Amino acid sequence: MRRWKVRVSFVAVLAVAFVSAVPVNSEEKTEPDPAAVARAKDMVKMLDDLYKTAVVGITKTYVDKQDDTPAAIVAMKVFAAMDEKGYHKTRLIDITGQPMRKENVARSDFEKRAIAKLKAGDAYFGEVGTKDGKPVYRAATLVPAVMKQCVSCHHHVKEGEKLGALIYEVPVK
Repeated sequence: MRRWKVRVSFVAVLAVAFVSAVPVNSEEKTEPDPAAVARAKDMVKMLDDLYKTAVVGITKTYVDKQDDTPAAIVAMKVFAAMDEKGYHKTRLIDITGQPMRKENVARSDFEKRAIAKLKAGDAYFGEVGTKDGKPVYRAATLVPAVMKQCVSCHHHVKEGEKLGALIYEVPVK
């Protein structure tokens, strides 16, 4: 019995010594999945283009010209740039039933389901689907009238009320 206790104690001491010798540095380098790194790089490229396009559009519209163009129109130019570069598609659609532009109505089955969910109280709705035989992730996010400037054009809503939705279609890679 004593010999068994000595062996268990010896094994315990060895285990503690081994664990103590293993570095516990949280900055220890591990190689991430190369596919995940590639996706992260693609995301950074897209975000870089997105924000630079937004800054240029805002500058041209509001700084250079002091224009009264609604911010949503500038945003639509950014959406178009992201689509042209192949990153993703984004649309701004109405959920009030009184769109400012006829093209801002829900068209697809996904958009119609998303509008129903957003009207019911969800702030986000998403699902995986396909486009041209390839997987895509579609999402919709609520756009409320967050400031008095929104209501100055959209007279049929009050500040804070649901106004529209952003519809995203992103390739699943």
